[in-house]
Amino acid sequence: MKDFKQTWRQAGMPCRIGTTSYIIPADILPNLEFLKDTVEDVELVLFESDEFSNLPSKADVREMGRIAEDAGLSFTVHLPLDAFPGSADENQRKKSAEKWLRVMDLTEPLSPFGWVVHLNDPPGMLPPGESAGISFGMGDHTVETESGQGPSWAHWLGQCGKTLDALISRTEPRLLCVETLSYDFNRVLPLVMEKNCAICIDIGHLVLTGRDIAACLDAWLARARIIHLHGVNSEGRDHVHVGHLDAGLLEGIINALKADGSVQRVLTLEIFSRDDLERSFSVLKAAI
Repeated sequence: MKDFKQTWRQAGMPCRIGTTSYIIPADILPNLEFLKDTVEDVELVLFESDEFSNLPSKADVREMGRIAEDAGLSFTVHLPLDAFPGSADENQRKKSAEKWLRVMDLTEPLSPFGWVVHLNDPPGMLPPGESAGISFGMGDHTVETESGQGPSWAHWLGQCGKTLDALISRTEPRLLCVETLSYDFNRVLPLVMEKNCAICIDIGHLVLTGRDIAACLDAWLARARIIHLHGVNSEGRDHVHVGHLDAGLLEGIINALKADGSVQRVLTLEIFSRDDLERSFSVLKAAI
């Protein structure tokens, strides 16, 4: 497994290869020690809620920086999912922005390659359990309904814009990577462009919601700083190894990345086990 980084470089791939901070069943620092010679980037998957928090201490962040410097690692930081950046409740929106800003302040010494932003819970979405959602570690995303066409959507976008402005006050907008979720990303693309943010294209989410992947890459790849790659199994579970992806689809993704080396980006295998990582490496070796 440790030779994959070299294989990736020898294949001439123009983007850094990464995975998540939860590959072995341990905390972030042991995962970094495990991954430091295997990948070029680690996505720090961070949570902060009343029930659970995995935010590192300042001492942990210093140690993470030491490991990264020694190994030539970069970091992408997935801002906590349990936030409501477009909430109509201004107090809730501000608390969400403040939560994200705390995480940014904590991890800023790591000079992240990008911050992954979920513009969660737009109006007109079915609650979890009423339709197939997208699971990600904890919680579900939900799917769009026709009721999302009204003025409430515009208000939600306006609230999201305020939250993005708060984040932009702390970092370059091009480092804020707004992720493709279960709704039509074209709904938020004008806001992303207005704020000069980047995109995080999540291939697994697009597969799970039946999007045209080639069309999405054509439309958004030039603005994409981060790509999340993971499979979707026969039971509809995502964030599994990429062998679950159609071989032709995977080939198309690899070719699109090879053809567009003008943008620095990270390809993150957004999976959460050693077995899924090893299987994904094996599939990618054959594909590149």
